[in-house]
Amino acid sequence: MKNKKETFWTAGKKSVAGVILALWIGGGGAMGLAAQSSATIVQPERQVATVQSKFYCNIKALTPAERARHKQLSEKLMAAKKEIVETEKRYEFQFSPGDVSVAELTEWVVAESKCCPFFDFHIDLEREGKLLCLRLTGEEGIKAFIRAEFNVGK
Repeated sequence: MKNKKETFWTAGKKSVAGVILALWIGGGGAMGLAAQSSATIVQPERQVATVQSKFYCNIKALTPAERARHKQLSEKLMAAKKEIVETEKRYEFQFSPGDVSVAELTEWVVAESKCCPFFDFHIDLEREGKLLCLRLTGEEGIKAFIRAEFNVGK
């Protein structure tokens, strides 16, 4: 009789473990495992799919107030850009200092560098103060990220 109890107890442990594993996987507990082996992550709580990349923005790096101001400056900069110049390793966004001040561009760079630290930023005031330029560079592959993030046509 003791052997039957031990057999039942061993089988019972395996069944409980199987049920727990099934509940864990069904409840999304294995999402972390899927994220490690897949290039695409689906976050069920937000139903958003994202692609893993070495370039990613940390939206938690800015407070809600900083994020709102950064969005406002981003919209102003994109609307005010005069030209976008592409080179082999970078993009340069050109502005008129009458439309965008050096202080506004610097404020945008400070905030952007908090959430996207992989960018290299260069601000230049050229042509006797008549052209304000922001160059974005970085590691290999940064140009594709810039094209996508800033809606730069190729």
